[in-house]
Amino acid sequence: MGGVDGGDEGIRRRGCSCAKSDFLPEESFRSWGNYGKALMETPMRLKDRIVTRSLDHTELVEVKARSQNEMKKTLNWWDLMWFGIGAVIGAGIFVLTGLEAREDAGPAVVLSYVVSGISALLSVFCYTEFAVEIPVAGGSFAYLRVELGDFMAFIAAGNILLEYVIGGAAVARAWTSYFATLCNHQPNDFRIIADGLSEDYRYLDPIAIVVIAAICVLAVLSTKGSSRFNYIASIIHVIVILFIIIAGLIKADTKNYTPFSPYGARGVFKASAVLFFAYVGFDAVSTMAEETKNPGRDIPIGLVGSMVITTLAYCVLAVTLCLMQSYKTVDIDAPFSYIVAAGALKGMTTVLLVGAVGQARYLTHIARTHMLPPWLAHVNERTGTPVNATVVMLVATAIIAFFTKLAILSNLLSISTLFIFMLVAVALLVRRYYVSGVTTEANRIKLIVFISLIIGSSIATAAYWAVSDGWVGYVITAPIWLIATVGIWLFVPHAREPKLWGVPLVPWLPSLSIAINIFLLGSIDKESFARFGVWTLIILVYYFVIGLHASYDTAKESSNGEERKNVEEGGEEC
Repeated sequence: MGGVDGGDEGIRRRGCSCAKSDFLPEESFRSWGNYGKALMETPMRLKDRIVTRSLDHTELVEVKARSQNEMKKTLNWWDLMWFGIGAVIGAGIFVLTGLEAREDAGPAVVLSYVVSGISALLSVFCYTEFAVEIPVAGGSFAYLRVELGDFMAFIAAGNILLEYVIGGAAVARAWTSYFATLCNHQPNDFRIIADGLSEDYRYLDPIAIVVIAAICVLAVLSTKGSSRFNYIASIIHVIVILFIIIAGLIKADTKNYTPFSPYGARGVFKASAVLFFAYVGFDAVSTMAEETKNPGRDIPIGLVGSMVITTLAYCVLAVTLCLMQSYKTVDIDAPFSYIVAAGALKGMTTVLLVGAVGQARYLTHIARTHMLPPWLAHVNERTGTPVNATVVMLVATAIIAFFTKLAILSNLLSISTLFIFMLVAVALLVRRYYVSGVTTEANRIKLIVFISLIIGSSIATAAYWAVSDGWVGYVITAPIWLIATVGIWLFVPHAREPKLWGVPLVPWLPSLSIAINIFLLGSIDKESFARFGVWTLIILVYYFVIGLHASYDTAKESSNGEERKNVEEGGEEC
């Protein structure tokens, strides 16, 4: 910013202070006159941010340098695989399986896990290619900034942060439920009931705050230390999973599998949308790419390997649960009770830990672009961890966990997650088929049209599913999706090939990922969409008031000329 040396000194001062310059150092906020002028230029600045794309090199070098200190490269594929397993297994199987089996899917909840697992695996492929090519802490935020531009990246960033805050809050509240089970109590016996609040927010959870505080301390001390703790907890977790499967199958009664799908296909897909919550942890692993020793080898093995293992484990455990007891009698607060609750607590602890590590790195990279205060981008010199970002995110998580019921949290979380995964799949298509100076104008227009048809037909399919029990609509929407995907495959030439690791079967896999993610969105209740809309409105207000002007100033003060004013220049290779 404004010269490398000066920028470094500014960041160094900001690391340990809390002055105005730590939060709003940009030119637009140095006086009320400057701010008024910036507001008058909002339309021009917004247009600039919409059409501007970052570069791989900018994210890897210049933006990363704004944290002053480097994160320590201490992780390998083994660490990433266990982080992936620790992040994912626990949140879904130990929290939502019982709820969805009883309320939406019955024993067919295993099919719900298959559907959401396929969608998650497709998203893992997309994330992996980006994480290998752009190994920075920003995860999907950085990927979208490079391929879809600043503005779209910010919309995703707001939802990424919401995803992690809500995900952590949901698991922290579930932690209390399992702790109560171990103590032979009901979950609300350990919560404070505030009669003056509405039903969804009156059960206050102090235990969740204590758990989150302990996780915060561990996360800020050391990434490698967090990995070691994750090893130990995950080993215990695996032992418990094996115990559940063996003990459950010994007690299995096939009569409990009748009827298999009491709520029909609609119930299976509705449960799939909610159970997608069970897979959200893997994207936290992609944020650790900056701390990985060999991203080209370690990230594909760690990410894809952990997701395959997780999906298989979910399916087997879901089958076991419904064979152990009738879906009608499942305890929705803690479906695997008593002895198993101890292992569930271990699993949810690792979910919280990996989530805390991942969400802090997202926030750090977002703050590096000054869309959020740069104070949050500071990396501690001694620990090599983003202490400020970790503490802020976990304080927000603790506040939400203190008040809000699990059902509200899980549905809202799934919307944010599916939306972001869909955008990453779109970004991968853009990355493969559009490069400035390589892609012709005609091919650019064809790509835009085909991607628009893929998204539009997927939305139409989801909408038809939500409002109709018929099949005529699919005869129209499915062929449109197929024709659009074939159109990219046959008529738009590849503009870029992955350097180290790439998603197979492009454009088919990312196109299918877009369709499934949007389809699952159509199975979520309208109240959750209303909350999602309110949150998106809130982050847009923040963006137009602060984030837009801060990031615009930062980009214009950059002296190396690597950020451009239009998509074409912004997309060219370094």
